[in-house]
Amino acid sequence: MKKIIFLIFLILIFGVFWVMRKDLYRYYLEAFEYQKGSINISEPNSYYRNEDFYFVKQTTSFIPTNKDDIISIYYTVINSGLDKAIFYCPIAYSNCLSDVKDIANDQVLLSHINNFVHPFNGFKNIETEYDSYGKVNIRIEHTYSEEQISSIIEQKNAIEKVIWTSSMSTQDKIMAAHDYIIQHTSYDTQRAQNQIITYQSDTAYGALIQGFALCGGYTDAMTLFLEDLGLKNFKVSSENHIWNAVLLNNMWYHLDLTWDDPIMSDGSERLEHKFFLITTSELSLQNDKDHLYQKGIYQELS
Repeated sequence: MKKIIFLIFLILIFGVFWVMRKDLYRYYLEAFEYQKGSINISEPNSYYRNEDFYFVKQTTSFIPTNKDDIISIYYTVINSGLDKAIFYCPIAYSNCLSDVKDIANDQVLLSHINNFVHPFNGFKNIETEYDSYGKVNIRIEHTYSEEQISSIIEQKNAIEKVIWTSSMSTQDKIMAAHDYIIQHTSYDTQRAQNQIITYQSDTAYGALIQGFALCGGYTDAMTLFLEDLGLKNFKVSSENHIWNAVLLNNMWYHLDLTWDDPIMSDGSERLEHKFFLITTSELSLQNDKDHLYQKGIYQELS
């Protein structure tokens, strides 16, 4: 009789553990794994931006309590140049996995987050895996290879030696970079109109090395020069377009090299300054759909 009671007791204990296995594992994670620090950012790489923005902010806490915390985790991971990272959803944050799923499946949102990091840390592809225990695994494929970065930096440095002088103002240096990129880059009409991919024109490699660019290539190339000038900046994207925003003399300005490199009716290109360091008010006067961006994300420009 005692053996039967003991057996029933064991079955009950096993049943309780089985039913509560997920909760017990989550408690284990909180008690031990969280204490180790879910994400190991020993030293961010040299392209890390030590800056916060209205929409995205750096974080040292990788145990989220709300959706904004998750966005900050994504920003910190991407901004640090990591290839992969793991964090855990705490039990107290009941909607955590649901919010992770929403963010992971929202490529537009992830693209906006990507606009606030240095191009060399930006992603070409980002994947998120998560399980019912609250473990979240982020994997990143970067846009630029190390070989491409080396070639771009060498070319950029050579350009700066030619176009910049010590007597120039910061604004003059921005214009010199703006003009050089436009004068030495052609808009990749074959890719834009016919989806024929010959050049890496959506990157700074296409603009600075191959001489062909789409709006993403113009913007990344310009970003590299703004970084060397020590200016806070980010990329702004609408549904079909992307351009630069830069903080100069405590004022935020728009800078659109693509639209300053128009293709004329005869197929020729012309250097313009219509979108060179213009305010949001001036941009709105253009009254074009390509520059309609989400003001809630790029609040610096309001």
